[in-house]
Amino acid sequence: MLTQKDLDEVEKIVDERIEDKTRNLPTKDEFFGKMDEVMGELKLIREETSVLSGLHEKVNDHEERIEKIEKKLRIQPSI
Repeated sequence: MLTQKDLDEVEKIVDERIEDKTRNLPTKDEFFGKMDEVMGELKLIREETSVLSGLHEKVNDHEERIEKIEKKLRIQPSI
């Protein structure tokens, strides 16, 4: 049967092993700080994508309109 001294020694060894394994992990504040930064960048990327998507639709609409005008006026397309 284990004595209190044995249990204390096991606890000490386990604590040391856990400390060794978790030494390189970020703290909670470091982790959430980095996540805030990443989420901010993600938000900017999504906003830019939304703007670019709208511009792409606008350009495509203009291209269709130009093609209709060229066809109507019997103008050779430039491309």
